[in-house]
Amino acid sequence: MSGKVRKIQDFDRAYYLLRILMEAALKRAYCRIEYAGRDRIPRDGAVIYAPNHTNALMDALVVLTIDGREKVFVARADIFRNRRVASILSFLKIMPIMRSRDGMEEVRKNSDTINRAVDVLKDKVPFVILPEGTHRAMHSLLPLSKGIFRIAISAERLVGDSMPLYIVPVGIEYGNFFRLRSTVLVNIGEPVNVGEYMKSHCGLTLPETVNSLKDCLAGKIKETILYIPDDRWYDASYEVCALVVREQLRECGGSTAGKKKNQLYTRLQANKRTMEQIRIAREKASDKVAALFEKAENIRRRRLARGISLSSVTASSRMPRLYGQIAFLVLLPYVVCCAVLSSPLEALVRLISRKMKDRAFFNSVRFAARFVLWPLMVAAYAAAAFSLLEWEWALLSVVALCPAPSVSDRAFRLVRLSVSDIRLYSDKKLRADMDSLRNYFFRDIASVSDGR
Repeated sequence: MSGKVRKIQDFDRAYYLLRILMEAALKRAYCRIEYAGRDRIPRDGAVIYAPNHTNALMDALVVLTIDGREKVFVARADIFRNRRVASILSFLKIMPIMRSRDGMEEVRKNSDTINRAVDVLKDKVPFVILPEGTHRAMHSLLPLSKGIFRIAISAERLVGDSMPLYIVPVGIEYGNFFRLRSTVLVNIGEPVNVGEYMKSHCGLTLPETVNSLKDCLAGKIKETILYIPDDRWYDASYEVCALVVREQLRECGGSTAGKKKNQLYTRLQANKRTMEQIRIAREKASDKVAALFEKAENIRRRRLARGISLSSVTASSRMPRLYGQIAFLVLLPYVVCCAVLSSPLEALVRLISRKMKDRAFFNSVRFAARFVLWPLMVAAYAAAAFSLLEWEWALLSVVALCPAPSVSDRAFRLVRLSVSDIRLYSDKKLRADMDSLRNYFFRDIASVSDGR
């Protein structure tokens, strides 16, 4: 008698333990992870999470940690061609899905994925699909693919009578796309009740319903992120957001550092306010916005040429960095030891990263290397310590060694930003031009958009 066929959504103790370890590692990978809108996650039905896609593997990891529940994901089908890789991905609760770029013949093979996805949702296990289909490390949104809507409509037809089905938009905002120890905001938007949506649009054909749902979800995802629509002036727009964020934070009701509880969310609202003012001013006085972008682009070029970080520009207070500098000097011997002992791992990560054309994978490679290889390196160091030292000293050494990659990361970040601060402070002309742009923005852009 054959046993019960195991489903991808079934509880797996090994996976559960791996997820706990991964969540702990993720918290150490970023200096701050903030969740906003968790109260919007429906509890009365099946849920499909639909996050934006900007940072390769890291996007899936931060969505996985939203609510502590196990989730099933999809990934592009070509990475499942190797049997061993496919087995590992299945263990990680990832299913294959064909994309339109693979050809219509391949897309037709998605029926099995759709059926399995519907089965997952029937068991009330959250399902995650990144609807853009590919990633782009920018504050924008690519056109959504139709796979998520086909799955949602199929699932609604099968489970709609027993429970509601929701698509939940999720916005992921990184402080820096290419550096660990940055910040992450996971912003949950207003869910779409698929059954109610289809009833209110019952006069549409299936293709029209899919397109309508696509427009609806795209709009809701844009509400959860800093959306910069113009690729031509993308860098200039982001530069403006950074230059005026401290003033905008005051307008949004927060301090210059934002409220501690929702610091990243407050900063997002400040940046969204800036982009909305630019949008309105562009409709009323496009010449003024063009002049703003030219000023911002000029400042950006000079800032990058001097090696000045945007973190130096947006910092509201130098005191936290001063405290860090004092701690760095006091703990310098320990910091140096951490940097030396973790340097082989960092060298390997850099070697791998140089061979990758897509920088969006850098953080994924760095995180995976530390998650898999660093424990093995610690074990090797521990074996050497216990063979050379008394066990008390060996144990103390191993405990102190465990956070070495994070310690060295923080130290290098502190040094990099301290140098950046000095360069900004020493460039009076650049600081004067930044102040001039701020004045211009609030006098000629914000006032136009606000009707003053």
